[in-house]
Amino acid sequence: MKKLLTLAAMGMFCISGMAQEQPKEEGFVFTTVKENPITSIKNQNRAGTCWCYSTLSFLEAELLRMGKGEYDFSEMFIVHNTYLDRADKAVRTHGDISFSQGGSFYDVIYGMEKFGLVPEEEMRPGVMYGDTLSNHNELTAVSDAVVAAIAKGRLSKLQADKNNVPLWKKAIASIHDIYLGERPEKFTYKGKEYTPKSFYESTGLKASDYVSLTSYTHHPFYSQFVLEIQDNWRWALSYNLPIDELMQVFDNAIMNGYTIAWGSDVSEAGFTRNGVAVMPDNEKAQELSGSDMARWLKMRPEEKKLNTKPQPQKWCTQEERQLAYDNWETTDDHGMVIYGIAKDQEGNEYYMVKNSWGKSGKYDGIWYASKAFARYKTMNIMVHKDALPKDIAKKLGIK
Repeated sequence: MKKLLTLAAMGMFCISGMAQEQPKEEGFVFTTVKENPITSIKNQNRAGTCWCYSTLSFLEAELLRMGKGEYDFSEMFIVHNTYLDRADKAVRTHGDISFSQGGSFYDVIYGMEKFGLVPEEEMRPGVMYGDTLSNHNELTAVSDAVVAAIAKGRLSKLQADKNNVPLWKKAIASIHDIYLGERPEKFTYKGKEYTPKSFYESTGLKASDYVSLTSYTHHPFYSQFVLEIQDNWRWALSYNLPIDELMQVFDNAIMNGYTIAWGSDVSEAGFTRNGVAVMPDNEKAQELSGSDMARWLKMRPEEKKLNTKPQPQKWCTQEERQLAYDNWETTDDHGMVIYGIAKDQEGNEYYMVKNSWGKSGKYDGIWYASKAFARYKTMNIMVHKDALPKDIAKKLGIK
């Protein structure tokens, strides 16, 4: 019996030792500071339509803020109209304006005012090919070829019908009808008949209420300029602010109940696919002692463990932001919605981000982007003009 007790004690000691050799993995523990209401998570799936999903999600959140109730707008209605406009611009510039799936926040703001809005139920993604999600791979293959043939072809004259409508325009419209569905001219919503324009007007949204903001030094601060990215093909203007003031807009908006349409570079290793976006300070992090920010862009897989727990964050300068933009290290990748602020267990602050990749990642479609990441990798944001601090609005001449 004594021998059995001794063996049992030794066994317990071994188990205890093994447990000590396997420490519990540290992770992020987020506490919400401020959270504004948003609509449900959507999934853009296999389509480069984040610009539309993010902006419509932002507008849906705006209507919640305005006390207008919950809406679910059709992305494909705006996408269809936008692609036809972009095809026209590509042809008019002989292909110097690219024709692609991408777009900007302004495409939706422009689109709702010109074309209107329709509910999701009137034009859902994927229905034309028996799916519930978008897959624009084949659409792109077909439409790109048509636009390229006209825009870059050596045609002396474009053919048109008896009403002088170019035949290629009718062809590209038909292609989008086939893959995305025909755009409704009238529909009934909650017992009332609307056109897309009258439906937009009924929401109380106004295109003139929304402003785009950015922060770069190759244009004067407190002025507007056309942000030089390929998907800004409508040449929309953004107000230019020093980065410290741009970050003031972020916080002022969220803390006063407004959400933010956020355009960011997500190609950084710090933007994980598991719900966290961080900008580690490699000079302070023990795991990467002596390395620099350039090396972070080419981290080895074993080094990516830095994204699994709180760590020192790199607070970039205005000059570093500009250099990353000039060197194409900061690119126009993805549109999302910022709707809140949270802190990790060490007190670092993060923006709560609604993504459009479905309920993916650790937080079911929500990302936590550190303020350091947003400061460095934000391309531009769009907010309601009333979300601006009064002193900043005055500097920009916004009333």
